[in-house]
Amino acid sequence: MQRGSRIYVAGGGTMIGRAIVRRLEAEGLQPIAADEEPDYTDRAAVETFLSRRRPEYVFVAAGETAGIAGNTARPADLMTDNLLAAANLIPAAAHLGAARLVYVASSCIYPKHAPHPLQTSSLWSGPVEPTSAAYATAKLAGVVLCDAIRRQHAKPFIAAIAADAYGPGDDFSAENAHVVGALIRRFDEAPFVEVWGSGAPRREFIYVDDLADACVFAMDRYEGTDAINLGTGVDTSIAEVAAEVARVVGFRGEIRFDRSRPDGMPFKGLDSSVLHGLGWRPSWTLTRGLEETHRWYRTTSG
Repeated sequence: MQRGSRIYVAGGGTMIGRAIVRRLEAEGLQPIAADEEPDYTDRAAVETFLSRRRPEYVFVAAGETAGIAGNTARPADLMTDNLLAAANLIPAAAHLGAARLVYVASSCIYPKHAPHPLQTSSLWSGPVEPTSAAYATAKLAGVVLCDAIRRQHAKPFIAAIAADAYGPGDDFSAENAHVVGALIRRFDEAPFVEVWGSGAPRREFIYVDDLADACVFAMDRYEGTDAINLGTGVDTSIAEVAAEVARVVGFRGEIRFDRSRPDGMPFKGLDSSVLHGLGWRPSWTLTRGLEETHRWYRTTSG
């Protein structure tokens, strides 16, 4: 990508989409404004938009997300929304002239008991975590669709599997928050905090600006045919991240682990050796990222 390139960030209003836009603009690139985006669930609207704007490079960060609570309460909604995002945006981009595309998938697409760290060769080797199965299946469809476009139309469309992203613009609601957003909100509000599960599962967290940088890096540098993991190479237990969020927030109360609640996947750490072998490294530590996320939350929540 270079100045003057036509770039479209689908889902430019999401946490990840906004971060990709920030990263592009920092390089003097001008993606299509988020307020011009079509409704990605409307195939005709998507095709009209893409035929008019003809982007050369497309990032797909569209699609609803949620944590365990949201995935349990609204699996059909999340699956349908993400299936439509993939089915409408990816083929239309291929047919209407996009040269390259990066589709942002989630590490929840890996089988629940895949070997650690998670490698792309493990995809489809077993069942995914049941609490996120509907959402994960939709994201897997997007990954397979990128591969199908590559094989049928010789388009270098990339499926990028992201570690658990957090940062400014995250969802802090009780219904849809992921781990970090949920913990920040709870620690900021309560005399004691109840954390779902045992605290033992390990997660790989990536600050959203690092993820955006990795997405842009992959767009420019990755030439492989397989999906690529985008991660830091550092995993942390839920108990450890809870303790770190408590420190950042200044929480002095009790942390309780509710073992009657689901743990989710026991481990979600990615083998990002391909990405790191190309020269990419994260810029944000977990502590620094949590501090910045908490500052943003306090500023925007009033």
